[in-house]
Amino acid sequence: MENTPTESRERTTSDTAIKRRLGGGGGPRPFGVVILALLLITSTGVGAVAFGSGTASAQTGFSSGDVELDVFVPDNTFTPGRTAEMNLQVANDGEVNDGSSPDTTDLTTTARNVRVEVDEQRAPISVETGEKSIGSVGTETPREVPIEIDVPEDAEEGEYEIEVELEYRHTSRVFDRAGTQGDRTHTVTRDIDIEIDDAPRFDLTELETTAQVDDSGPTTAEIENVGGEPAEDLTVELTSTSQRVSFGDSPSETASVSSLAPGETATIRYDVRFGPRASERAYPFDATVTYEDLDGIPGTDSQPTLDVTPMAEQTFEITDTESTLRVGEEGDLMGTVTNTGPVAVDSVSVQYSDEYPNIVPIERDVAVGTLDPGESAAFRLPLEVTREADPVAKSVAMSVSYRSDENELNRYEDVNAFAEVAERRDQFLIDVEENEIPAGSERLINVTVTNNLDEPVSDVEAKLFTDSPIGAGDDDEAYAESLEPGESTTTSFRISADSGAAPRTYSVEMDFRYDDEDGTSKVSETYRAAIDVTESEDGGPSWLLIGGLLVVVALGAGALWRRRG
Repeated sequence: MENTPTESRERTTSDTAIKRRLGGGGGPRPFGVVILALLLITSTGVGAVAFGSGTASAQTGFSSGDVELDVFVPDNTFTPGRTAEMNLQVANDGEVNDGSSPDTTDLTTTARNVRVEVDEQRAPISVETGEKSIGSVGTETPREVPIEIDVPEDAEEGEYEIEVELEYRHTSRVFDRAGTQGDRTHTVTRDIDIEIDDAPRFDLTELETTAQVDDSGPTTAEIENVGGEPAEDLTVELTSTSQRVSFGDSPSETASVSSLAPGETATIRYDVRFGPRASERAYPFDATVTYEDLDGIPGTDSQPTLDVTPMAEQTFEITDTESTLRVGEEGDLMGTVTNTGPVAVDSVSVQYSDEYPNIVPIERDVAVGTLDPGESAAFRLPLEVTREADPVAKSVAMSVSYRSDENELNRYEDVNAFAEVAERRDQFLIDVEENEIPAGSERLINVTVTNNLDEPVSDVEAKLFTDSPIGAGDDDEAYAESLEPGESTTTSFRISADSGAAPRTYSVEMDFRYDDEDGTSKVSETYRAAIDVTESEDGGPSWLLIGGLLVVVALGAGALWRRRG
């Protein structure tokens, strides 16, 4: 069907109507009426108009002009199944008929209060924009008029003619001394051509993703060629409009499709990352499809904004914490870790992440395996508390590492564990039985050793250290194969006290080398025990011995005297 352009129609008040108002109909006029009209015109200073004198026009400041509006559509090709913006350009080719005053010539060539309305009756489109007012249109610059149209999915391909109605106000004559004439409202219509092209066009479904907040993951969409022609070498570009959503380090990413026939679909895949401050809401993406038709001519189809909503952040919770931590010892922090996130995760491990100088992790992390959403697992994390630590309750910073479906290693750090650190204690208790020894003697002392730890120990080697006047000689070591928590054993050491030792209390020291429950060799602290030295049991040297010594000395002295004599 070929449409016939509609001729421009203009409703104006003609010069003939003016003449009729001045002199009646078109027949002969009485001489007196003509003379009266001439006198009136002359008295208003418009004799130049009546006699066509340029000199008179210049002297009286008269100008006249016309308005000639036209409509153009630079981009007039539209696609079925789309809502599009048809940008009209309204131009004015008005001309000055007569006049010399710049202040008045612009007025006589300007269309004021211009109103634009599109009539779509001759084309298979629906105009969504009603009448629009665009102000004045001069001869210098055209005015842009965006009109929203809707092209139905079943619109037939072809060229169509539609009508644009322009209503405006115009002053045709201006006199410096007599004002204006011909200030009237006009209505004209202009025909424009548009084309509906059933070229390749595409429909993208909403994006679906398994990516979570503060994580990345695959995001897919389905593209369909809803046009009437095949497309080849397609490139589908998505661009994020939010700083919290990206494709790695870039705000955009492309996916390729080799070809799509009309009605054919394909699945495209992207890897999208959501930042740690993203929320569970829809984030918009701009989509652009570039392609080539069968003739190798490139084309572009811009899609409406697509939305993608991330899954909730993968989170964990640590509860039911207990502690065997004690100042100066190794212990365990125990608890339960629960997957409170929306998806199952693998290779879950609980990690100590704090920086307390007095807590040293023996193992930095412990594995708990795979956790489904809502599933829990117990953990035991060995830690050592130094002797400088305070026996207080601590909130220990923890983290949970895991791997997602994409086998990407992630870490959740917003977890804490409550740990009670107990006071320092002796690892072993020692008790020396019958700790008295007379000066100048030696004897066996019995030492009872008790395991004061919460774990069994093995290969316990005791070492006794003495200082003069107390000595142990070579009998300064003892051994126990194992000791359970709270179990005691008694061992003996032979010690001696020098004869010149003053009767008072002296100290001896002991430490222990042992293996803990995990087989780690350790050395205990050094412990002190008291040894009381008493008076010698002989009560001092006997008088008989002293007398004998005196006799020997006397005899020796006499013999020496005789030899000298």
